[in-house]
Amino acid sequence: MTSKKGPSTGDGTLRRRITPWEFEIFFDPRELRKETCLLYEIKWGTSHRIWRNSGQNTTKHAEVNFIEKFTSERNFCPSVSCSITWFLSWSPCWECSKAIREFLSQHPNVILVIYVARLFHHMDQQNREGLRDLVLSGVTVQIMSVSEYGHCWRNFVNYPPGEEARWPRYPPLWMMLYALELHCIILGLPPCLKISRRRQSQLTLFSLTPQNCHYQMIPPHILLATGLIQPYVTWR
Repeated sequence: MTSKKGPSTGDGTLRRRITPWEFEIFFDPRELRKETCLLYEIKWGTSHRIWRNSGQNTTKHAEVNFIEKFTSERNFCPSVSCSITWFLSWSPCWECSKAIREFLSQHPNVILVIYVARLFHHMDQQNREGLRDLVLSGVTVQIMSVSEYGHCWRNFVNYPPGEEARWPRYPPLWMMLYALELHCIILGLPPCLKISRRRQSQLTLFSLTPQNCHYQMIPPHILLATGLIQPYVTWR
């Protein structure tokens, strides 16, 4: 049953929540906005308490802003284990990927998991190498799925009363296309996904240009989900 209330007024994150409009324009995988929005969760040690907040790029990228703010906090204790989860509207650029690796190497007790709605300039070789190096260093990087969109809506958005379960339902195909390209990046394969924007109609167009290496190395369930291969049909 859907609650008839919005987020509880006793919720400590209420003042830090973003509006439904902000969530939709930042995290819609079809939108190619220049700005980046970062939603994050921090959990210290064995505590079950999760601290949530959001940030955006300013004169610096959102990832760098987070790192600088996090390490400057008075309560920051490098010796205590810390789990951080990021939900980013854009994946990190190569410079941010480098900054993240340096941050984690200096703070080995921090574990970082990153979910992204879109891949930032994924045709750029430096960005591809930056993301791959990030994953190889032990950081989990995944494309946001329906589950992550629902989680962010419930925990980071000041949704209207009765709208707790009514987050934007984006077609899973877009998520799978980005997941396909992320696999290409991690495996060191050439780009498979091309994205273009028609200014007059404001449409975002996706096209696939797979090569033999993609068919050989990409997991079959990803190829199936994007329509690059067809399921086997057994006739009786």
